[in-house]
Amino acid sequence: MTSAPQPAPTRPTSRDVARAAGVSQATVSLVLGGKWPGRVSEATAERVRRAAHGLGYRPNLAARNLRLGSTRTALLVVPALTNEFFARVYTGAAEVAAEHGFGVVLYPSPDGTGPARDPFASASASLDGVIASSMAAGALDALRGAGLPLVMLDSDPADTGVAARVNLDIADGMRQVAEHLLALGHRRFVHLASAVDSWTFAVRGRALHDTLRSVPGTCVRTVTAALDVHAGRVAAEHALAAPGPRPTALVCDDDILAAGACKAARRLGLRVPDDLSVTGFDDLALATAVEPELTTVRLPAEQVGKRGMSALLAVLDDRPAETGSLPVHLVARGSSAPPPADAPPA
Repeated sequence: MTSAPQPAPTRPTSRDVARAAGVSQATVSLVLGGKWPGRVSEATAERVRRAAHGLGYRPNLAARNLRLGSTRTALLVVPALTNEFFARVYTGAAEVAAEHGFGVVLYPSPDGTGPARDPFASASASLDGVIASSMAAGALDALRGAGLPLVMLDSDPADTGVAARVNLDIADGMRQVAEHLLALGHRRFVHLASAVDSWTFAVRGRALHDTLRSVPGTCVRTVTAALDVHAGRVAAEHALAAPGPRPTALVCDDDILAAGACKAARRLGLRVPDDLSVTGFDDLALATAVEPELTTVRLPAEQVGKRGMSALLAVLDDRPAETGSLPVHLVARGSSAPPPADAPPA
């Protein structure tokens, strides 16, 4: 004889928590929703939390969000998933989001830095806000049309219609690179520039050229390459094999391009840094995987993500977001050194 199936245990409700804590359901909602300070004593709040924990109570977030008209979800739009920088930005954003009961959906724009399509039937029905890293505000028009607050990371300050912005001091980072190489004695440079048309790379190029132009006797030539190691190698080979005095330093817009430049030097029989100094930008894991390790600029990617998510939360709460660019700093490693003693002047 088989026994009758046992009914599934019922899920504890806020009424059960209220009864166990000896308070009203409204008080339970205030405490578990984080709205209790100034309304409920700390002792009462702790009693509610203990009761909820003892009962294994979990708020019905779907019902609460429907009631509040909020999904507690942010969309993070990035140009690509293959770049470590954006993975670190996501890590920082997700950490802050989790502390506030939010989730972050990571969305790579199908066209890189180009126009990003709405990944949902209606973003406004699925999201509370959008964070976009290293993209033009105009590329987010499809998402901005949903009326969602937009926080831009590493983007052009001239873009309008943005709820908040978090930038790195990119220009100062490239100035630090240029001043480091000038102090070592370099005067002939090649700028290996990213072919990606974005604000962050444009700023790097302008800062480098402005800094070098201020020092008499320097010359710099720019060559562009797609943002991958192979393209960086090919472009660097052409630049190093060009007629005329060889450059003594290759300044690269990114560590990926710098890795390609190092490969180019080896193929041409040049030693880094004895014959040629190479610098990168970003301080990806790749920077310490190559030999010699790359002199580069460290970008606090996780902090960018944290600041971006905090800015979105501030906008949603009608609070001012934190302002000011995040500092970056040069990390000098083995790929940069004084130019060869026999190097002719620029």
